[in-house]
Amino acid sequence: MNEDKIKGRADQVKGEAKKQWGRLTDDQSKETEGKIDKLKGKVREGVGEVKEKLSKK
Repeated sequence: MNEDKIKGRADQVKGEAKKQWGRLTDDQSKETEGKIDKLKGKVREGVGEVKEKLSKK
């Protein structure tokens, strides 16, 4: 597992926590920020997967 995949998963967890906190406190901007962080994490994890596949070839 490479660094991008690890950081991507961490970003997804952080984003989900922010999103849930935003829902709990009725803070729309924090909820949106969490959704964006989670999406960034998914993209970064995907980049890590591509890098991993390319390095194996």
